[in-house]
Amino acid sequence: MTRALTVLTTTDSAAKAEELARGAVEARLAACAQISAPVTSVYRWQNAIETSEEWQILFKTTEARYDALEAHLRDRHDYETPEIIATPVVRGSAAYLEWIEAETTAPTSPEGA
Repeated sequence: MTRALTVLTTTDSAAKAEELARGAVEARLAACAQISAPVTSVYRWQNAIETSEEWQILFKTTEARYDALEAHLRDRHDYETPEIIATPVVRGSAAYLEWIEAETTAPTSPEGA
């Protein structure tokens, strides 16, 4: 079984978060994506301390699909330097981890198709 990952990113609106989440799931780069209600982010950017409201998106994917998911997020994200952080899933229910793998694998076509 392929190793599962959770991948986190943030964006500045609910609509953008849903667009990133839906696009990744439709492309089978993630089995699912959870969008969290607005969070307050405090960070240093261009020598200033900034505070902004952001939406977090947590993707469930596999190590095998990470590079494609990162490329997808970079291509569609409007931040100059988007947060894209992957964390390995150390343990999880076998059925759920199998589901992640199945949903991030392109379906095979039936014989003769």
